[in-house]
Amino acid sequence: MSIIKPETPDQLDAVRRLCWEYRDFLLTLDERSVQIVQAVYPQEKYARVLEAIETDHMPPSGGMRLALLNEQPIGCGMFHTLEPGVAEIKRVYVNEQARGTGAGCAIMLSLIEQCRSDGFEYIRMDTGKPLEAATQLYLSLGFQLRDAYSDLPEIVEGHLLFFEMSLRPDQSGSDTKG
Repeated sequence: MSIIKPETPDQLDAVRRLCWEYRDFLLTLDERSVQIVQAVYPQEKYARVLEAIETDHMPPSGGMRLALLNEQPIGCGMFHTLEPGVAEIKRVYVNEQARGTGAGCAIMLSLIEQCRSDGFEYIRMDTGKPLEAATQLYLSLGFQLRDAYSDLPEIVEGHLLFFEMSLRPDQSGSDTKG
C-alpha cells in the first residue's frame, strides 16, 4: 500500500470517485444519515465541492492524500484551513474491499504529519455517530472529543461527533473550549 499526494488529473479523478463512493456509503446507513446527506450535501452541491478540491484542499491552504493498493485507488482524505492555525480534515474514506488493511490509519497519519509540517496548531474534524470504526481510529490517534466548532444545520444536531488534536509541542491535550 502507498499513500500519495494526488497531483495528476487521473489521481484527482480517483479522489473524486472515492468521495462519491463515500457519499453513496453514507446513504446506506440509518435513515437519519440519509436525511442529513441529502440536506447538507445534495448531489449538485457535492459536485461543486468536489470540482473545487484542487483549490480548496491543496497547498498552501490544504492537502490531500490518495491510498493505493496494488496501484489501485482504495481510499482518500483531505484537509483545508478552517481558520489561521487550524486545519479541518474532511472526507476520509476507504472503500469496502480495503477496510481492515490499515489504509484509513495510514491516510490519517499522513494528513496529520502534513498539517504538522505546514505549521498548523490544531486539527479539527467530525464524523457521524454511526461510524464507530472511524471514531475509534480518531481516538486511537490522539484526537479528543470536543463541542461543535462551527454553526450546523439543525438536522445534524446530535448526530455528529467532533474531534480536535493539538499539534503544539507544548500541549498534550486539546483546547475543548471553542
